[in-house]
Amino acid sequence: MAQPRTWGILLAVLVAAAVAVPPATAAVASIDLGSEWLKVAAVHLAPGRVPIAVAINEMSKRKSPALAALADGNRLAGEEAAGITARHPSKVFARARDLLAKPFPYVQSFAESHFLPYDLVPDERGAAAVRGDDGQVYSVEEIVAMVLHYAAGLADAHVGAPVRDAVVAVPPYFGQAERRALTQAAQLAGINVLALINEHAGAALQYGIDKDFSNASRHVIFYDMGAGSTYAALVYYSAYNAKEYGKTVSVNQFQVKDVRWNSKLGGVEMEMLLVNYFADQFNKQLGNGVDIRQSPKAMAKLKKQVKRTKEILSANTAAPISVESLYNDVDFRSTITREKFEELCEDLWEQALSPVKEVLAHSDMKIDDIYAVELIGGATRVPKLQAKLQEFLGRRELDKHLDADEAIVLGASLHAANLSDGIKLNRKLGMIDGSTYAFMLEIDGPDYVKDESIDQILVPRMKKMPIKMFRSIRHTKDFDVSLNYDKAYELPPGIPSHKFAEYSVSGLTDATEKSGIVSLDRAEAVIEITEWVEVPKKILTLESNSTNQNSSSEAGAANSTPDSKDNLNSDSDANSSAPIDESNAQETITEKVLKKRTFRVPLKVVEKTTGAGTILSKELFSEAKNRLEALDKKDAERRKTAELKNNLESYIYSMKEKLEESTDISTVSTEQERESFAEKLNEVQDWLYMDGEDAQANEFKERLDQLKAIGDLILFRLSELKARPAACENARLYLSELQKIVKNWETNKPWLPKKRVDEVVSEADKVKSWLEEKETLQKSTPAHSQPAFTSEEVVDKILDLQDKVASINRIPKPKPKIEKKPAKEEEPANKEKTASSESASSETESSGTSQESKATEGDQSASPETSDSEPQSHDEL
Repeated sequence: MAQPRTWGILLAVLVAAAVAVPPATAAVASIDLGSEWLKVAAVHLAPGRVPIAVAINEMSKRKSPALAALADGNRLAGEEAAGITARHPSKVFARARDLLAKPFPYVQSFAESHFLPYDLVPDERGAAAVRGDDGQVYSVEEIVAMVLHYAAGLADAHVGAPVRDAVVAVPPYFGQAERRALTQAAQLAGINVLALINEHAGAALQYGIDKDFSNASRHVIFYDMGAGSTYAALVYYSAYNAKEYGKTVSVNQFQVKDVRWNSKLGGVEMEMLLVNYFADQFNKQLGNGVDIRQSPKAMAKLKKQVKRTKEILSANTAAPISVESLYNDVDFRSTITREKFEELCEDLWEQALSPVKEVLAHSDMKIDDIYAVELIGGATRVPKLQAKLQEFLGRRELDKHLDADEAIVLGASLHAANLSDGIKLNRKLGMIDGSTYAFMLEIDGPDYVKDESIDQILVPRMKKMPIKMFRSIRHTKDFDVSLNYDKAYELPPGIPSHKFAEYSVSGLTDATEKSGIVSLDRAEAVIEITEWVEVPKKILTLESNSTNQNSSSEAGAANSTPDSKDNLNSDSDANSSAPIDESNAQETITEKVLKKRTFRVPLKVVEKTTGAGTILSKELFSEAKNRLEALDKKDAERRKTAELKNNLESYIYSMKEKLEESTDISTVSTEQERESFAEKLNEVQDWLYMDGEDAQANEFKERLDQLKAIGDLILFRLSELKARPAACENARLYLSELQKIVKNWETNKPWLPKKRVDEVVSEADKVKSWLEEKETLQKSTPAHSQPAFTSEEVVDKILDLQDKVASINRIPKPKPKIEKKPAKEEEPANKEKTASSESASSETESSGTSQESKATEGDQSASPETSDSEPQSHDEL
């Protein structure tokens, strides 16, 4: 009769905020991907270079537009994409980071409110995708991958080698779906994400890396208002003592206590108020019921100028705005005062204080408890915002020790360096960040009854990350597991459901045929079968062993291991084969006791997550990867074409300038040659600006080679006009110096082989004769003809001669010979020494016991000195 079945399932859920993978090279990067701007820093150890530095773009700027564009079959990013925004607003994609893992209706509404005229379409997941001008549909992950690919290129250019390992900074309000989507976008871009770091943690690292908190701890609030969001993070800095190389040292650390945000409030919201204000002005100027908000090009031009106007208002009390041909060739000009701007944004100032108020309230702290309030983010430069913060905090000055634009990316680079195996930081700063959302665990399945004693909160808010959490449940059939955001807090922006992941666990129903207790460990069910086994009752030893085994098996049910089965089987075999006395075999009495066996059954865990928050499937990921790789090849070809076109254009202008202005050109070329070459230059220039606009790379190269075939000969003769006489003069000086070197050898180095010296002298004479012959020939050769010899030939001959001189100079002076004594003189000494040795030996043998003991004591006392000192050297006889 079997024991009643009891199933115990142990579910292990790993929630990780960072993925640490050792990089392959010593160079790593950090990327601060913002709503509108992108910053990249590289960590590279090289002589003469700063170890950690912000990478500049092709315009020598330290921050780049976070834009990607698909125009005329080409992919553009960064500054190139920004350059065509006004002309092709529907082909330039901005705010792509904020659209990751968002459902299509949210993205559509977001784009309309920010005047982003994208051709949006829903994909099969329910997320938004964009259609390019070629009709190809690209997911938001692909658009973000294009921006990240551009960022990786900046790091490559800064280091001078490919950099594929990077830490990426994300805003604190990013949920699990957004973080997974961003990681997948980085993979599409060919970036190995070492970790995702919260933006406030990066700023906190940069703040604390050069400070000492061993004398006093402090609370610091980091207030960040960027282009698209605002948050305030409370960070506690302290120090603790640790052992290092046997010494007690003080180690600094920080812990993020709380962070609160407004994911919609940022500098763009202020700009949108100005955009609508000026749009109303222009509509009134036009009349006839015209609304320029319906014109994507007009709004793109207006938004570009409004951004500049807002920046001017941060430093001035008034600012102008001027847009040429804003709509239907009508210009728009206006002005606005700072006072009017602040009035338009009146509702935003109180909202901007909410994150700071919430952080203080939830942390039970007062303003006086805060050591500093550090401002980061570009929008914190607005004077009215700073005045409101000063008023609320009761401070005359706010803390601005960090670079508002670069603090996050530099702090993230410190984290990247810490994760790298090839880079070691001299300064240490411990980082303790927490989960910005609370996660709940929910179980659902047939006949499943929820156990109210089980805590449904899997990860509390601000719990230290990464972390492992375990929960135990009891069930007999297959079931579903879902991970949800805690309903007590707000959801990530644009996310419609609290559920962000769902899994089905199968295999338990089939395992019910094997009775026992089952615990789930990752993807395996550990099954313990309890059965009745007859054992001898009269043998107390066996009975005791069975009882002990039973109790230990019950106690270890929750902690079974893969080796449990083998151990139990071996115990069972040992008990069955135990020797029993045959004389007492008939008197043995048996009884039934419970005994357990343990083995593992594989379970199947399948993700069932659906909706816009799911990542790209393997098929979709592969297709996206192929599309991006095709764009990479096309970009490489486009860059090559542009480079060759630029080289051709530069060569034409350079040669035309030389033909017109250089007097030496007429010396090394004939008039007919110059006229023919000038005609060829004009011909290629006309082609370049007419038919050459759409030419391929090989066509530019072909025409450049044709021009160089003529021009390079003239340039070569022009360069030889000065280089050849200079080389001849240097050669004569060296030949003269060589005579002094040879005389010095004869005087101070008589051991040098005469044959080798004579070879050098002979070679020098040959070079001198060759040089005189060539110079005579060159005098009779016209300057516009091929020269009789070149400066390179002269240099090569002198270098060969110098190599031979150097090889002779390296011959060392021979060591003086040491004469050995004749063997006959050594024989008496050998005999004499042998005799004395035999005599000493016989004396030693006749010594008494006391002498032996004294000798032993002497040897022991002399032993340490002998072992540490070098043995005395003796001449062999």
